[in-house]
Amino acid sequence: MERRVVITGLGAITPIGNNVEEFWNGIKEGKCGIDKITSFDTSNFKVKLAAEVKNYNPEDYFERREAKRLDKFSQFALIASREAWKDSGLDKEKENMERVGVILGSGIGGIKTIEDEQVKLIQKGADRVSPMYIPMGIINMATGNVAIDIGAKGESIAMVTACSSGTHCIGESFRMIKHGYQDIMLAGGTESSITPLSVAGFTNIKALSKSEDKTRASIPFDKERNGFVMGEGAGIIVLEELEHAKARGAKIYAEILGYGATSDAYHITSPAPGGEGGARAMKIAIEEAKVDPSEITYINAHGTSTHLNDASETAAIKTALGEENAKKVMVSSTKGNTGHLLGAAGGIEAVICAKAIQEGFVPATINYKVPDEECDLDVVPNQGRKCKIKYAMSNSLGFGGHNSSILMASLGTDVK
Repeated sequence: MERRVVITGLGAITPIGNNVEEFWNGIKEGKCGIDKITSFDTSNFKVKLAAEVKNYNPEDYFERREAKRLDKFSQFALIASREAWKDSGLDKEKENMERVGVILGSGIGGIKTIEDEQVKLIQKGADRVSPMYIPMGIINMATGNVAIDIGAKGESIAMVTACSSGTHCIGESFRMIKHGYQDIMLAGGTESSITPLSVAGFTNIKALSKSEDKTRASIPFDKERNGFVMGEGAGIIVLEELEHAKARGAKIYAEILGYGATSDAYHITSPAPGGEGGARAMKIAIEEAKVDPSEITYINAHGTSTHLNDASETAAIKTALGEENAKKVMVSSTKGNTGHLLGAAGGIEAVICAKAIQEGFVPATINYKVPDEECDLDVVPNQGRKCKIKYAMSNSLGFGGHNSSILMASLGTDVK
């Protein structure tokens, strides 16, 4: 028997807030977390801006020895997971922890550790490379550290699908609970890749905006968009089987109803023409949820602020929902607020959708000025809207042709 799956806990550390409350308030206020890069000297770089986590001191969260043994992407995962677990009200002394799993994603993992240890190797020799290099750098260690920290003994998996990672992790966790493999899952993504090598690589593939005006760098759906802005942080949610959540009197933010995942099978960095693969992912999520496309109130778009992504995603939404429904649905990208968190983007954007449903508020696409005929949707320009949300969808599209969509609703929404 298929089971219903709800969201009972939220955790986040982001460029506009170091917990869910600060983050969500920043979204509602239209706060922009983009500024000059402070983590390294950009004098010889064409890209000067990123969306860094602000006022972050690892020793506020970890003992010094522990912090030194964790790359920042794992630190962010632990911080957001601890907040989500606490928010859920779950007590590991009362749960069968063999039925609790973790699926977290990251696009790049411990790249700062990798860069630092490479310098040691070249300058000081092989014997000076840290024995912690491997357990700090590999991508699965965010999942591993969180499972150890929470005591989760169920399925523990790291998923890597570039910028789709966070949404894929949430979707696969949804399936695990829906089909009875687990009762509780921590899912989402984490990223900390604002480093010299990463910025240089993304710059040279012509993916990043070179604007030095933080209000015109990440401008999704704007005709003058010219690339994305890198962000960092983590967004993690607790998913739980509905009856399990009700039995313990849990607070429920939203119910996940559908999940779609597809491949473009087209190109390593460019989306398929017309957003064909993204459209199929949305259609699959809508069909699984058994909802009419006309009833979708809000889509949190992938909306990276690159020319190809925003135009192809617009086309995909029209294909998936139909032209008439696409004209009516509100579609915003919150990457003007946070930058693009790569593998963590889907995690923080799921948190946004859950809060949007809970509070009846549709976030804006900030810093929007110049309409683009290729992106002729209601992009909720510059000002968020108070609005009851029946169904909300979150899209993520990744290099390699990976597409993922999740569809959620308030628990009270009737499902056909």
